[in-house]
Amino acid sequence: MRTVVITGGTDGMGRALAETYLRRGDRVVVLGTDAAKGQAVLDVAADVGAAGRAEFLRADLSLVAENRRVIEHITATYPVIDALVLGARYYRATRVVTAEGFESSFALFYLSRYLLGHGLAAHLERAESPVLLDLSGPGGDLTRIRWGDLQFAHDYRPDEVMGQCGKLSDLLAVAFTRRYPGSRIRYVLLHPGLTATGFTGDYDAASAEILAGMRERAQPIEAALPRLLRHLDNPPTAPLSAFMQDTPVDVHGEPFDPHAADRLAAMTAALLA
Repeated sequence: MRTVVITGGTDGMGRALAETYLRRGDRVVVLGTDAAKGQAVLDVAADVGAAGRAEFLRADLSLVAENRRVIEHITATYPVIDALVLGARYYRATRVVTAEGFESSFALFYLSRYLLGHGLAAHLERAESPVLLDLSGPGGDLTRIRWGDLQFAHDYRPDEVMGQCGKLSDLLAVAFTRRYPGSRIRYVLLHPGLTATGFTGDYDAASAEILAGMRERAQPIEAALPRLLRHLDNPPTAPLSAFMQDTPVDVHGEPFDPHAADRLAAMTAALLA
């Protein structure tokens, strides 16, 4: 029996993945903010005879303290973690600052991935074939990163924020593999393609109109889910790999520059100190 931890596991792709593993007989830990949605996942687990293999942890992962709380719980409860799926994200048309002083998207899409990946690494290492799957948008130019204003305190542009978060995920993955040389954990960056999921977020009129068009073009979850399962069930042999749908992305070029990754890691450590 595998143990799978999924952030953003109460909606869309994350929920579909959780239900898939529960039906297979695995143990699933789902993290999300909405208690009703979490209960819905637990209800499905009960319906398929998996009530004892499902746990919902209600947590606001845009808060550093909440990430640390769930890490403490998970590491105390589960000796081994086979797979960690990082899927939490939330679109914000206007800038929001958390109670801890971080821009919300930066905190949820980047800091949470940083904290959970490193915080659960030791328990992943104990698994037979450990994998960390980050649902992001790998590749792209490093010029997307505002090194002098990572949290968009000036001239907030939501689409640029989300694009930058994708790049930060790339560099986080590079820094992770550099921090744990020789690790058996396989770090996979994946964009499964535009998918008809929850599109969770707070949209203004202009972005809502764009969203409507995206929903019309999006593939069903059933079409995207196999892309996730492919890497989770049979992790790549390389320590780090990236894919845009089914197409591999070169992780050795300029977009995955190790010096930029080290720079971001140092800045992140300072922010969290």
